[in-house]
Amino acid sequence: MPDAKGSLKLLMVDDEKEFALTLAERLELRGFTPSVVFDGESAVERVRGEHFDLVLLDVMLPGMNGFAVLRRIHEAQPGLPVVLLTGNVSCKDGIEGMNQGACAYINKPVDLRELLSLFAEIEKESRHA
Repeated sequence: MPDAKGSLKLLMVDDEKEFALTLAERLELRGFTPSVVFDGESAVERVRGEHFDLVLLDVMLPGMNGFAVLRRIHEAQPGLPVVLLTGNVSCKDGIEGMNQGACAYINKPVDLRELLSLFAEIEKESRHA
């Protein structure tokens, strides 16, 4: 995995288009390479066809929810780090997702500094794995 300070190739999956595109733009300005899709099926197709260093995945997606997407991502690329985005203040979704193989979760609204710190932590852990 590249240095989390930049050049990280990540797939963002969120049906809230304005949120996803704004966050992608903010990450791109910091040297990351984000790709954005707005549904689970598109996410699974992209993961099957491309290499990503990390996936940022919303739990609440129409059609195939984030947990189903997580399982299919790990079938396509075992070990690919997936960070769940959850709007559930109780963090129940994030914990459930980690039990299903996500490496972390972060609550919406996303604090960019917290997200960047999380990326750095995941990168550090992947170097020691």
